[in-house]
Amino acid sequence: MADPLILAGSGSARTPASDPDDQNPDPVGERAPVDSPPVSGPNTSYDPVEVAALAPEAVESAVDAALSAIAQADSLEDLKAIRPAHQGDKSPLALANREIGALPPSAKADAGKRVGQARGRVGQAFAARQAELEAERDERVLREETLDLTQTSGRRPLGRRHPIELMSQRIADLFVGMGWEIAEGPEVEAEWFNFDALNFDADHPARQMQDTFYVDPRERGLILRTHTSPVQARAMLERGVPLYVAAIGRVFRTDELDATHMPAFHQVEGLAVDEGITMAHLKGTLDRLATELFGEGITTRLRPSFFPFTEPSAEMDLRCFVCRGEDAACRTCGGTGWIEWGGCGMVNRNVLTAVGVDPDRYTGFAFGMGIDRALMFRTGVSDMRDMIEGDVRFDAQFGMEI
Repeated sequence: MADPLILAGSGSARTPASDPDDQNPDPVGERAPVDSPPVSGPNTSYDPVEVAALAPEAVESAVDAALSAIAQADSLEDLKAIRPAHQGDKSPLALANREIGALPPSAKADAGKRVGQARGRVGQAFAARQAELEAERDERVLREETLDLTQTSGRRPLGRRHPIELMSQRIADLFVGMGWEIAEGPEVEAEWFNFDALNFDADHPARQMQDTFYVDPRERGLILRTHTSPVQARAMLERGVPLYVAAIGRVFRTDELDATHMPAFHQVEGLAVDEGITMAHLKGTLDRLATELFGEGITTRLRPSFFPFTEPSAEMDLRCFVCRGEDAACRTCGGTGWIEWGGCGMVNRNVLTAVGVDPDRYTGFAFGMGIDRALMFRTGVSDMRDMIEGDVRFDAQFGMEI
């Protein structure tokens, strides 16, 4: 329980030290007087000598010194360095301001006005000089750090992935998304894989040096592959069937370089071998590929053709994406309304037999088309030669995705 002696305002608290026999304490008016500290009176002994800092001459001298120092400050750093001496707590004008309290009332108003005006002049001078120095600094920065946007940058331009590589990767991703595998083969290929395994006759025109690059000596039977179709035979020998593979790579032919032909170009080859494969599966796969590459609504057709390694064979055409078959003078399709995209067909029985696959049990389809032509269709590039010039500006316009 709290001690009642420290409960302020308690009317029932008693003082234990009081004398119980003292029943008649002295009345309030008869108590002994208590000593009190003396109260200071007005300053009637004003001595101007003791407040010399308030003299008009002293105040004006302090102002002149401040204005002179401010005028001599050549930088914001110099101005900042002199500020404490003329505006700080221990500056002459600050000390003079403190002395005002020691003056008699009749002198305070005049002294206060004088010191206040002096401090105002110094403050305005500081502000004006700071504004001048800041303006000079900003002008110097703008002059010295101005960027010439017309000047050629010294940085080296960043490289870009080649659009053919981007297109190849996109096609590979499409097939992987359909559950296919990606197969590869050598660019320097055995003549057997490039021709014999694919049902090319010994006297087929494609075997001539006018169409094929042979590796010396020719008796070694090595060539620069003329298509990615040799990967078909290699994949069936190495992986067996059933099989769904796509091969993407560079091929070589003795074509003259022009706007639509190159001696080295890129192809994608597709091969599916399984039980019950039909032309309907081929058409559905190619339609899906065309839609993914060229957009919804693309029209395709199969036109009868001949290839040694497929039977029946067909050429796949795309409806002209420029004129949609409505302009007889269209330069893209030659007025036919269709653009040849690639060859396809059902895998020839002789090809299956050459790699040890039973053609009575398994059937398959194959197709191949140029990636370079697909890139032209997709992006509007009109000249294949732009793709091999090695100009990074050509690559940069395609960004990171085709």
